[in-house]
Amino acid sequence: MSGRPPLARYAVSPANARGRLHHEPEAETRSPWQRDRDRIIHSSAFRKLQYKTQVFVNHEGDFYRTRLTHSIEVAQIARSIARALGLDEDLTEALALAHDLGHPPFGHAGEEALNLAMKPFGGFDHNAQSLKVVTLLESRYAGWDGLNLTWETLEGLVKHNGPLRNPAAYIADYNDRHRLDLHTQPSAEAQIAAMADDVAYHSHDLDDGLRARLFAVDDLKHLPIVGEALAAARLSSLDVPPPRLRHEMLRRVINTLVNDMITETGARLAKLDPDGPDAIRRNKQRIVAFSPAMADANQAIKDFLFAKMYRHWRVNRMTAKARRLTEELFRLLHTAPTLLPDDWRARAGEGGTQRAAVTVADYVAGMTDRYAMDEHRRLTDITVAG
Repeated sequence: MSGRPPLARYAVSPANARGRLHHEPEAETRSPWQRDRDRIIHSSAFRKLQYKTQVFVNHEGDFYRTRLTHSIEVAQIARSIARALGLDEDLTEALALAHDLGHPPFGHAGEEALNLAMKPFGGFDHNAQSLKVVTLLESRYAGWDGLNLTWETLEGLVKHNGPLRNPAAYIADYNDRHRLDLHTQPSAEAQIAAMADDVAYHSHDLDDGLRARLFAVDDLKHLPIVGEALAAARLSSLDVPPPRLRHEMLRRVINTLVNDMITETGARLAKLDPDGPDAIRRNKQRIVAFSPAMADANQAIKDFLFAKMYRHWRVNRMTAKARRLTEELFRLLHTAPTLLPDDWRARAGEGGTQRAAVTVADYVAGMTDRYAMDEHRRLTDITVAG
């Protein structure tokens, strides 16, 4: 069996690593990025992703994606792209697995509700919360808060969508202590993790939308990339049953998007000819991208999913309930932090304050869908024991 291909000169590697905030001896059997990946996988925040909404609330069905299965799918796609481009697979995988750690329960509905509740106190941003989880909220080590991840993983986590001109408060505060070069582009590995997120979203949301019967296979016939993949899947067998047709179509969609990204990114790298990872960070444009035609097709898929799935009346009902529940949870606990468990109550201080708001937001953001529903029931239903 062949080993991994050698890294390209523009890849992030241990030779050009910038270390950790708290010094630790290097591991004998793992690279720094493998170690980061393993710490992420063993974190409580990562385990909780199993019961956090992607589109459907966890109890609605066992086969719909959750934040955990989404993150695993993103990591698989990202690793493949990194390998093809000579980039570090382990750093790419760590970033893909960590990118959703800060998401609250109930997906975007929960985030919107928390952001609205937190508006007088600086708002809520899941990207900043991801950084907070891995640098503060995870409590696994005697010597420091957080996971003590490498500079490269932290940088990629906060900047995977691009340079931050007006960072959220926690990112800005952390950056004052541990500079993450917020004004530059992220590494190519981080850019891949961000783009793989899009690819995974499209494939599994199309899959889940079809499973949930929010739209039908024939609704996809005129959608770019997807329509062609559907036609090719039908030609692969004259009597392919619907579940297999769906999978045959979606693997072709993923393959088309990934191959286009590799080709376009390879051309951009050849033109830039970077002599190291910092040349990619200094570049004005992102280096990892779809071709213009594929970017347009990608947007068309997003628009379809927005109209047919994310705004479907069944999803709207779930979203409305999730927003209301999250808002009520925050309001109850912010007004009366004495209702919090002991360790959180000690952090919150007086009700109604900035300190209490930040503490309650951290508490709620760390909940799974199921725990949030149970906690709301305990706080509002007089027949349920606290």
